[in-house]
Formats: sequence, structure tokens, C-alpha cells
Amino acid sequence: MQIGYNQPLEGKGPIAGYGFFYDNKPGFVLTNLTLRLVVAPIYLDAELGFRSLLGPNTDAAVGLAGGGFAQSYSEIRDGHYFREESFIGHGGDVSASVYHRFNPDQELPVSLILRGGAGISFYEPDDKTDPAFELPDKRSSFYIRTGLRCGGQEPSLTEPLAMELSFWHESQFRSRSDRYGFNGDRAVEAATHLFWARALLKYTFENEHLFEFSFTGGTSLDADRFNAYRLGGVLPFASEFPLSIPGYYYQELSAERFALFNGQYSFPLTPRKNLRFTLYGAGARMDYLNGLEQPGHWHAGAGGGLSFISTSGTWMATLIYAHGFDAIRSDGRGANQIGLLFQWDLEAKRRGKSRFFTPGISPYRSRGGERLFRQ
Repeated sequence: MQIGYNQPLEGKGPIAGYGFFYDNKPGFVLTNLTLRLVVAPIYLDAELGFRSLLGPNTDAAVGLAGGGFAQSYSEIRDGHYFREESFIGHGGDVSASVYHRFNPDQELPVSLILRGGAGISFYEPDDKTDPAFELPDKRSSFYIRTGLRCGGQEPSLTEPLAMELSFWHESQFRSRSDRYGFNGDRAVEAATHLFWARALLKYTFENEHLFEFSFTGGTSLDADRFNAYRLGGVLPFASEFPLSIPGYYYQELSAERFALFNGQYSFPLTPRKNLRFTLYGAGARMDYLNGLEQPGHWHAGAGGGLSFISTSGTWMATLIYAHGFDAIRSDGRGANQIGLLFQWDLEAKRRGKSRFFTPGISPYRSRGGERLFRQ
């Protein structure tokens, strides 16, 4: 179970938080079935996998995702949150996926992922939306995603090791292109193409000092406000590929293309190693989405976190403070933020985990979830 929340100390940003239950069940009902399930108060993301359905090394899956507020949009320009131009969105999608493993005899997996899906989105005004602001039309959409992934990262705050190198392309098609906003000043594109890649390394030494470094970069063709890359905040499981910059509002920056570096270093503060301190840092260079530009193409943030891990390793909680060096606020550049991350591992005792990091655990037992929430 995961909970995450960010609270800005200057200005007023959109609500930035999540709470969900995540379960991955191999052998669900039958030995060749796997159920991956994410349940939030008003959101569901589920995928049922069929092992070796299309061959000895090729699995298939069907998915269902959606719920209330899943398609909501918050307008942020020059560090200001425009409630009168923001609105609520609901929707969902169904998908079918193919996972092919190239090297079944190797410990580090190399996989091809193919996914196609169809969904529907519809919108309604928030209580602060300007009556003169015209909302986007209800629409259906289709998408096709292709990915090549080496390794992966398990969706857990307490996994000690991970490595990933992956390359992705996704094409999104809407049933129609239309205009919305004040006098139709904004567009919904009929087709958008996204290309991105990620390299990640997470390692824990025997003294339980941990470092993590990642690079994520992407570009796009004909992106709009709904599918541009959105960067900002510190919420590690808000999406499959979180684009975090400490100190900023969640998804404050909208980019057509970007390069983002993230890093963290964590170490124990007490002999029992239940209390830990973590340093966070991020830097990004981006080209903004048309209409959401601001001065300067570079953004950076840094912060620290204090974590307490239960003796049994069942739960942990982290308090975070972060500063965004280039975030625009009413008094100039610079913004501060506090946050909370909480994890409760319901199966920690069954797996024999004695606390946060257990020496001797093989780094290769983490297979990585294919996704939590599709961006």
C-alpha cells in the first residue's frame, strides 16, 4: 500500500497526492495466470496475464483501467495555477498486451512489450472553472505502445537494487481534433507521437548506503496539453515514468521535449539502521509546449528526506523537504515544498524480510512491474 503527498509552501498548486493498494499475483486461479491490480478510492488499474500463451517465451495480457477524476487537467503557467482554466475529467480504457522475453535463461530480462488500447474521456467543470471557458468535447481515443526494456524497477520504496535501460514509442489517436478554452484558443490534436527512453541504476552497499541515478529523455510530435510531458514534484509512483523535480508543483512544467537527470543518496543514521536520511536532486533541460512557455530552459531542484522503517520491515514513512531553484513564484524564482511518502508491505513477514534492506537477497529477484498508471 502506497501513499504520497506534496504540499507547496509558496503559492497554491493543484492537489498532489495518491493512495493505492498494489498487488501482483502469479498463479491467480490457474498456474499460468498472473493478476496485477492497483486499487485507489475511485480508480482501478488491472491486468490479467497469460503465461506462454503465444509461445514458450511470449506472454499475453488484457487490461482494464479508469475511474473518476482520472482525466482531470490543471492549467499551470509561469508558476501560477489557473483554477478558472482547470477542469475535471473522467474516463477509462481497455488494452491488450504482448510480452516477449528474448533471454529466458539469463537473470537480467530483456523484453519486447507491445500494447494497444482504446479509451473514452469526458469532462465537466470544477467549482472554480470560468463559465466562459469551453470544455473539450467528449472523445474516444486509441493508442499503440512499443517498448524494449532491459531489466526493470519494482514499484516499491524499499527494493535495494534495480537496473533498467528502456526505449519506448507511443502513438495516440483521437476520434476528432477540436478546439476548447476561451474562444477556442487551445487545440486537441487528432494524433500525437511520443518517443522516450530511460536509464536507471539503484544499488545498496553492504553498509546499507544506497545510491540511485536515472536519466529520462523524450521528444514528441504534435503534442497538446493532455499528452505533453509534464515535470515536477516528488511522487515516485504517480506514473510508470515519474518525471520528478523537487520543489516544484506536481506536473508544473509542460514540455514537447526534455532531458531529465535524477539522483538520490541514502544512508542510516542509527546503529539499528531504522532511521535514514536521503538527499534528492534533479536537473532538466526542456523545450516547452506551445502556449506554456516561460523564461529559461533549465530547471533544477534538491531536497532531503528523513525515513523511519519499522523493525519488522513492514512499513516505512518518509518526510521530505525540497527546494525548486528555478520555479517561478510571485516573489521571483525559488519555491519550497514538503512531502510525505508512506509504504506498508503486507507480505514482508511472509517473505522473511527482517527490515528495510535484508543482506543476501538476490538483486535479480525483482522483475519490475510493467506499469502502475499509464501516462
